[in-house]
Amino acid sequence: MNLSFNTRWRDELPGFYTALQPTPLHNARLIWHNAPLAQDLAIPESLFTPEYGAGVWGGETLLPGMSPLAQVYSGHQFGAWAGQLGDGRGILMGEQQLENGKTVDWHLKGAGLTPYSRMGDGRAVLRSTLRESLASEAMHYLGIPGTRALAIVTSDTPVYRETVESGAMLMRIAESHIRFGHFEHFYYRRDIDSVRTLMDFTIRHHWPHLQQEVDRYALWFQDVVARTAQMIARWQTVGFAHGVMNTDNMSILGLTLDYGPFGFLDDYQPEFICNHSDHQGRYRFDNQPAVGLWNLQRLAQAVSPWIDVDTLNAALEGYQAVLFREYGQRMRQKLGLFSEKTGDNDLLNGLYALMEREGSDYTRTFRLLSETEQLSAASPLRDEFIDRTAFDSWFTQYRARLQQEQVDDASRQQAMKVANPAMVLRNWLAQRAIEQAEKGDYQELHRLHEALRDPWRDRNDDYGRRPPDWGKKLEVSCSS
Repeated sequence: MNLSFNTRWRDELPGFYTALQPTPLHNARLIWHNAPLAQDLAIPESLFTPEYGAGVWGGETLLPGMSPLAQVYSGHQFGAWAGQLGDGRGILMGEQQLENGKTVDWHLKGAGLTPYSRMGDGRAVLRSTLRESLASEAMHYLGIPGTRALAIVTSDTPVYRETVESGAMLMRIAESHIRFGHFEHFYYRRDIDSVRTLMDFTIRHHWPHLQQEVDRYALWFQDVVARTAQMIARWQTVGFAHGVMNTDNMSILGLTLDYGPFGFLDDYQPEFICNHSDHQGRYRFDNQPAVGLWNLQRLAQAVSPWIDVDTLNAALEGYQAVLFREYGQRMRQKLGLFSEKTGDNDLLNGLYALMEREGSDYTRTFRLLSETEQLSAASPLRDEFIDRTAFDSWFTQYRARLQQEQVDDASRQQAMKVANPAMVLRNWLAQRAIEQAEKGDYQELHRLHEALRDPWRDRNDDYGRRPPDWGKKLEVSCSS
């Protein structure tokens, strides 16, 4: 076995964690592992066939070099300061040193009580574990950076939520689990030296090219702003709603982190609320860009002892420009536009208005639009609309715009299909896999994971169709 783990967090950040061991589940067994990711990380296949129990995937054994710990952080939740939070059910098992020089965290969720569990039990349930594994892999194959799911364990341990559910664990992988809330924690404790220590650690290991720069803190913060803006722009273009954008769930690296009550748009509803605990709609789909900026402002406050206010404000003012540039570029790709012209935004808004009025399926609409032939008034998308006259009027303008590009249909259609997925992880698809898994049948879980690895392929199965009526009425909360 050639796996190598270092202990940077433990050694370089004393006072930022509590060292402890995971608490294994009863009769834990491995039900899924991510073979492509395991291969990328050079993990021996033998680790996924432990002789007894669930092995490292269930926190029953440690690999050489692992030194488990729970990180401490704080954060704003639903706009209010929540105080100390931390890894209440997750444990950083180890930091794997890869042959290319990079390091990735192995983080075990559902690993048991920690000093930061507050009123929780330190556990995760099979339902939420499966949802996170599916969502993280769906986002990865859509080209949106985030955490990755490596392995899932279920057990006979009962966990009490709204009902009694099976306890489970998820081993997830990320370049880092540093959150906005890590910086807030020490700022609000008036420990500004620790804020600087964490900034230096973050730059040293994740922005090493900035270490020798005199204004490295300012340059670092500018990049955090840009990464966050790019991430959220990408969410918007695929119709992804995170559902709980608290500052403790915001990655300093611009990774999509902590999948809970997420949802991909079915019908196009800009005010879509995926988290039924979000009674005020703070984290609704169309409010995500604004929340991203608000969260960055909280981070700016936390690092303000070491970066002057004018510099911070200048970086924050750049957020909108990066967001609009990323969003605009990706939406032009979805529309099949290779250049930027006056009126393109009106064209997109016109389509959105039609979609909102008729409750058009977001993913299906753009996928069908990819079949457009610029010299033909016929379109497979036309049958998706009740008001054909309104669609025809918009479609005439759209075809005229395509003709200005002087790009042949085949080339444009191919480019559009790389920008418009044929499938996304709809809540009903996840729910179907969960219900079967809770009965001990994991075939749909494996089948769905396999499909999510190729979201751009045209499909004739139910993965690419509109959801059933019941699938649009699912309620998802922060419960885990």
